[in-house]
Amino acid sequence: MTLNELVTEIKHPLVQHKLSLMRSKETPTDNFRRLLREISQMLAYEVTRDLPIEFTRIETPIQVIDAPTISGKKLCVISVLRAGNGILDGMLDLLPNARVGHIGLYRDPATLEPVEYYYKVPEDIADRLVIVVDPMLATGNSAAAAITRLKQGGAKSIKFVCLLAAPEGIKVMQNAHPDVPVITASIDQCLNDHGYIVPGLGDAGDRLFGTK
Repeated sequence: MTLNELVTEIKHPLVQHKLSLMRSKETPTDNFRRLLREISQMLAYEVTRDLPIEFTRIETPIQVIDAPTISGKKLCVISVLRAGNGILDGMLDLLPNARVGHIGLYRDPATLEPVEYYYKVPEDIADRLVIVVDPMLATGNSAAAAITRLKQGGAKSIKFVCLLAAPEGIKVMQNAHPDVPVITASIDQCLNDHGYIVPGLGDAGDRLFGTK
């Protein structure tokens, strides 16, 4: 699978405008949180555009019709803690019936490798489209580890949604999970020496929760 087949970069003007506001260091926590929620709704629209449908007999005020509805079991959204909750909230506005799971990972500051500290997901993820959400695909190590864990738990159909992606992180994901599509609002330039995305927007979790 090539890079272009693996990654969808959302170029919609509203997404790009709101992302630019999020990047600004002058944007306060409340606005950052609201903008992330709004962009997440648009990302949810994109990641679900190929859901299977079936036709269900309903009656409108005018006549009986066969109307399209989503087929099969519904979705499962998995948040990579803690910053993934910012995307999760926005997606649930659009997908209120989705099941929800959480994976807790932190990045070791010395090795930049992920360390798992929490895992709780629905039991039937094997039967659902699993959407993994995390604002930043930086080194890619945490995202790859989360998806590996989900596959070990039975997940078969997985997509990854992020706000920003670095080429380095995309490469790691492509090598580890070439079957997992990535949907992002922007592919940025690179990572710096500390593993942060450039130009990026800083630490998404700190900006989302106001912890710095």
